[in-house]
Amino acid sequence: MKTLKVDWDNLDSGMYRMPGEFEPHDATFLIWPWRPGSWGRDLNDIYDAYVQLVAAIAPREDVVVLANRESFCNAQWMLKGATTQIDEELFEKIYIVECENDDAWARDTGATFVFDTHSKKRIGIDWGFNAWGGTYNGLYAHYENDICVASNMCKMLDDDCIDATDFILEGGSIHADGEGTLITTKECLLSKGRNSNLSQEEIENRLKKSLGVKKIIWLPYGIYNDETDGHVDNICTFVEPGKVLLAWTDDENDPQYDRSVADLKVLEQETDACGRKIEVIKLPIPKKPIILTKEEVEAYDFEEGEDVREPGERLAASYVNHYIINDAVIVPIFNDVMDDEVIRILSKCYKGRQIIPIYARAIIAGGGNIHCITQQVPQV
Repeated sequence: MKTLKVDWDNLDSGMYRMPGEFEPHDATFLIWPWRPGSWGRDLNDIYDAYVQLVAAIAPREDVVVLANRESFCNAQWMLKGATTQIDEELFEKIYIVECENDDAWARDTGATFVFDTHSKKRIGIDWGFNAWGGTYNGLYAHYENDICVASNMCKMLDDDCIDATDFILEGGSIHADGEGTLITTKECLLSKGRNSNLSQEEIENRLKKSLGVKKIIWLPYGIYNDETDGHVDNICTFVEPGKVLLAWTDDENDPQYDRSVADLKVLEQETDACGRKIEVIKLPIPKKPIILTKEEVEAYDFEEGEDVREPGERLAASYVNHYIINDAVIVPIFNDVMDDEVIRILSKCYKGRQIIPIYARAIIAGGGNIHCITQQVPQV
């Protein structure tokens, strides 16, 4: 593995290409959950969700589970000993690797993988990470281990690694179509806790050069009450080039309504990098808001400097936060009346892929969802 420094001023904008998530994968990275301020003291429900997730991915692509020293044996036991959902044949496709971390959000702390358009090599990008806002509005104060996760991923794969740590970016804040178009939100990328020293134009230029995109669609907002400052992977995602899913509600009294309407207006007026009009498919949010209970909040152990949650807090639940793998799509469900309708819509959108629902209450209670805890490794 080589570490490549970025000369932003002289970097060729056509040197790299970020593939779409719907393109073939070699593997998926996960990070085994342990943080008491995210998952509480009773980890049984989140462990069960992770076992289901690994069991869904492993038949289709390799799974690499990163676990810190304290939880390494627990991850081994839960994935290769205690479960009946993963048979011996699948064990060979599950790799549990010791790697220190501060939380389980592999999408945001992990590497973003691109291809060198000349050599066709896969390369990882190690972005700067400051726990979603640093001293301005970050979610925890200590993330010394998180900032090493991306480069460690590249080492494990023996992929070269681009050192872009002078630019704060989380993987959940961007979606690419693989053909030159990227979507993001102003709410996140222009927030004061990210790259306040850079203008929107400067941020756009860095994204274009590092990801090989020609067109960036800036949505105004993410999902209501998203503690990541409006990550795009909660509000909008590519089904394929030229087609997106947008989180939606018809309830004008829901605080999400105005946000989704504003995003829709942008998308309806946009074309992608290839000149195609963007086709927008509305994907409902849960009918009933997902609310943190008093019992859930009392089970958390927050460290000094960590964002503290309150009973009655609305969680940023969204079906858009699903994960596309080889031949399937893994979608969070919430025991909500919209679950079946969402599965129907996704089945129509992702033809030829199996839709695999996973009950995700334990994941959303941690602050994110299935897309947030996964990171794809595109196939070479």
